[in-house]
Amino acid sequence: MSSAAPTAPDAVPDQAVHSTERALGARLARLRAAAARNRTDLLVGLLFVALAGWLTHGLWPDPTGRTLALNPEDQALYEWFLAVDARALLGDFGLLSDRLNAPDGVNLMANTSVIALGVLLAPVTLLLGAPVTFAVLAAGNLAGTAIAWYLLFTRTLRARRLAAGLGAAVCGFGPGMVSQSNSHLHMTAQWLVPVIVWLVIRMLRAADPGRADGDGAGSTGPDRRRLTTSAIGLAAAVTAQVFIGEEVLFLCAVTLLVMAVGYAVVDRDLARRALPGFAGGMALATGLALLALAGPLWFQFAGPQGVADGMFSPDYFSADLRSWWSISPLSLAGGAEAARLTTGPAEYNTFLGWPLLTVTVGCAFWLGRRPLVVACVAGALAMGALSLGPRLVLDGDRTALPGPYALIAGLPVVDGALPMRFALAVLPLTATLLVLAVDRALRDTGQVRRLVPALVGAALLPLVPTPLPTADRPPVPEFITAGHWRQCVEPGGVLVPVPLPTPKDPWPMRWAAAADAGFGIPEGFFIGPYGRGGTAAMGTYKQPTSALLAEVAKRGLQPAIGDEQRQQAKKDADFWGASCVALAVDTPHAESLRGTLEQLYGPATRIADAWIWRV
Repeated sequence: MSSAAPTAPDAVPDQAVHSTERALGARLARLRAAAARNRTDLLVGLLFVALAGWLTHGLWPDPTGRTLALNPEDQALYEWFLAVDARALLGDFGLLSDRLNAPDGVNLMANTSVIALGVLLAPVTLLLGAPVTFAVLAAGNLAGTAIAWYLLFTRTLRARRLAAGLGAAVCGFGPGMVSQSNSHLHMTAQWLVPVIVWLVIRMLRAADPGRADGDGAGSTGPDRRRLTTSAIGLAAAVTAQVFIGEEVLFLCAVTLLVMAVGYAVVDRDLARRALPGFAGGMALATGLALLALAGPLWFQFAGPQGVADGMFSPDYFSADLRSWWSISPLSLAGGAEAARLTTGPAEYNTFLGWPLLTVTVGCAFWLGRRPLVVACVAGALAMGALSLGPRLVLDGDRTALPGPYALIAGLPVVDGALPMRFALAVLPLTATLLVLAVDRALRDTGQVRRLVPALVGAALLPLVPTPLPTADRPPVPEFITAGHWRQCVEPGGVLVPVPLPTPKDPWPMRWAAAADAGFGIPEGFFIGPYGRGGTAAMGTYKQPTSALLAEVAKRGLQPAIGDEQRQQAKKDADFWGASCVALAVDTPHAESLRGTLEQLYGPATRIADAWIWRV
């Protein structure tokens, strides 16, 4: 016995090591088995990621030196949003940001500030910069949306993988999604929409007392546990989507409402059975979501710098009827002449093309009066009709015929959504009809097994997207990137870049983004209550000194400066709470601007590649 005493303590660590190794080996074995079972799904996901990377590849060689050529202004805005959102990781964040429009600030809830995305990717922004985060999201939103829909189609609809893959590709890489990828991160971040749809379906199934249990027998009542967990999950998903993009959530809610009515009309028995439990689950989800969102939504509409109305004209942002059967200029078979049918390259929302429209209509008739088919058709018709705006536009001509949107124009919240963006909801509905048709064909043994997938593939081929055009952009001054700005203004203080940023020329906002929003700047590109009577407007009023410098920057002519202008310059600097005025040496008309500033604020000091004036 005594000879064994020294060896006992050493045996315990050996046993623990072997036990840990066995547990790790078992875990790895389970992971390998799961990967083997889902090999096809993983390959589909990797294909979507590769496609998203290819479409955005123009940004990747140098995200800080490249920009989306078709909408660089919005990219500058979103990079600023991401920089401000990332400050949450530093404990320096509020829904009213003082890092733009000094001294009033900007209400982030009233702007499309993608707060949840910015906070989620804050480490990337702080380590690599906002342009890298923007590039990650531009590609990630496309791939993530396609993957989420693929999982919904395969797991919830039980569709064959080929059918699900085609439908998911339409959802993630359709013309509207690719078009919105031109800097509209809040519109392309739709990967929570399939989650919301799945939770609504799960709640409906749980609310149905006539559903079949696992043994095939009918249930005796609603599944209250699943109802409750679905409601909690739905509240969480809705809350998250509000902090990603409210417009997408609004479009999703309207579409689901129309689809619910269409589904109930066809399957009245299910509606009668499930309505009480479903209504209770939705009431619980709504209540939970309101508990989380009441404060932020109040802040958005009634808080400081909040706005309660939309600022975009529904007449201007209406879809041209002809655009529906045209092909997007950003697609393989598209042409530049179709661009005149919309307001800009970020709004090719309706360009499905006549081949896809024709095949989709044929698929809908072939599928018949299945409740889901009717619901999808009803939703697509309703959202497509609403996209046409208050008055129908055909081939660029505004007719006298009223559009369905006229019935809801002016309602609260509705005026915050652009009519033509209602068409974005048609994309997943079209995809769902294609999935149902291809899946039904693949389960057939006749000629239809090959015919339907071939027709769908032929209809989708012209819509294959092309890479997003990109261009070089001027580098941010070393004065900013090397941190020299700290010699001019304390962190959290106000730096005045010359010329000041505007909605049309927001480029100085890149200075702030490159400095992780470490300082504030006056004016800028944002939505605030600066319209008539405090209504929503883009940007703010220019102070006299800002207007003077903007004129010099535009024309290059140095004006005569007197005591009145110098006094006004001091008054404006005090109003902004500015510590420093900065002018990059490579700014257009830099010599005229420098001469004007020296007359206003005295001799300049050169720091790196900028002249500064401490005020």
